Amino acid sequence: MNKPLRRIAVFCGVLILGLLVRTNYLQYVRADELNSRDENRRVRIERYAHERGNIIVDGGVPVTGSVETKVGDFKYKRVWKNGPMWAPVTGYSSQAFDANFLEKLEDGILTGNDDRLFFDRTLSMFTGEKKQGGNVVTTLNAAAQKAAFQGLGNKKGAVAALDPQTGAILALVSTPSYDPSTFAGNSDADSKAWKKLSTDKDKPMLNRALRETYPPGSTFKVVTAAAALENGLYTSIDEHTKSPLPYRLPLTTGNLENEGNIPCENASLREALRLSCNTVFGKISDDLGNQKMIDQANKFGFNKDVFTPVRADASVYPKDNRPQNAMAGIGQASNRATPLQMAMVAAAVANDGKLMQPYMIADRQAPNLDVIYTHKKEQLSQPLSGENAQKLQQMMETVVQSGTGTKALIDGVTVGGKTGTAQHGLNNSEKPYAWFISYAKTDKGSPVAVAVVVEDGQANRDDISGGGLAAPIAKAVMKAVIDSKK
Repeated sequence: MNKPLRRIAVFCGVLILGLLVRTNYLQYVRADELNSRDENRRVRIERYAHERGNIIVDGGVPVTGSVETKVGDFKYKRVWKNGPMWAPVTGYSSQAFDANFLEKLEDGILTGNDDRLFFDRTLSMFTGEKKQGGNVVTTLNAAAQKAAFQGLGNKKGAVAALDPQTGAILALVSTPSYDPSTFAGNSDADSKAWKKLSTDKDKPMLNRALRETYPPGSTFKVVTAAAALENGLYTSIDEHTKSPLPYRLPLTTGNLENEGNIPCENASLREALRLSCNTVFGKISDDLGNQKMIDQANKFGFNKDVFTPVRADASVYPKDNRPQNAMAGIGQASNRATPLQMAMVAAAVANDGKLMQPYMIADRQAPNLDVIYTHKKEQLSQPLSGENAQKLQQMMETVVQSGTGTKALIDGVTVGGKTGTAQHGLNNSEKPYAWFISYAKTDKGSPVAVAVVVEDGQANRDDISGGGLAAPIAKAVMKAVIDSKK
């Protein structure tokens, strides 16, 4: 071969090699990135080319489905049963606007494209069966979800309920809510529905149970009491605390006030929680100091994201100065918490100090219903000892028996709880938030812990209280769980 031909051959070889390298780079290195790009319409077309698998509650009841469409590139679209009630759990799956929450995170299982379903896909190629998606079985209790949704009604707020012994999420409700079916397609009507929901000032698409943080108010006094016991500041829940009345906030000229003329001077921990004494718990927080309060809050899950697998925003107990730390100890100042976080606090107390990792996926199923994944419960932390947890149980049960939480009483069941009315807005200018956290105990242990927050803008300011607005909702949810286990 002469020299010019040899050069041409080498040049062509380099071009072919470059083409092979580029092709392999795109197909293997960047495949996932290119598949997930919003501009890649083929991915969405394939996602809706067959019926998606279902999201299931109570071990066998699907709350989702698929219907065949008559126009466009997408053969099927997603539908929901009682969409507004279940949207905070399932999220949405839209031909035009992608997906979120379980519909997004579990897309591989629901479409049948997950690597664990490779055998099923391969088998269907030989049998001629149409491709199907797998199912996601959640831990959600339909009766508890309904009780929470109906309890909130037209009020703005959220409910989170857990099984303290396993961490299973039993209810997750946020109101106002939305129906994912209204924009599941790809039409002008779907676009209008999406725009309306996206611009609604009440934010119906915000999952308040996981993604909104509120001042927890007096419900946080349970954490402050735990810090007092765990750090040995007090060992008995019935001994007098060193709590003067009035109590001046440290480094200030102002007093920390209680709600009304209640006997909080040197009140015991039990009595201070029953009456919800700001002065007692504000002083405890200051006596312990900011770092010990942060450490205790962190053991309950504060200051880090929680994955259920849907991400819940981090609740915050802040690093702050002395007066602000005293206020944070009663759930005010820059202290912020999600309803899920406060349900975790109640669950840890109910479970003798053990905090289990919250989760909402029990099983994943192949299209033929074979189980390919089963969740194994996992302990997240040990916020307090068993002995101190039982002391806190006595305190919370006193709150319900004869304190501010009597509206959560359930016949034949032991209930512990804590009310909260959290100040809101600059100089408390807005209507407060009503909180209630609680747990129920039967002779078989504690099957449920609940956190409820209500933002009721329609109520009279003087009528807003955790015991009045939130406790009855928590009671209904706890009763629904207990009744469902009979």
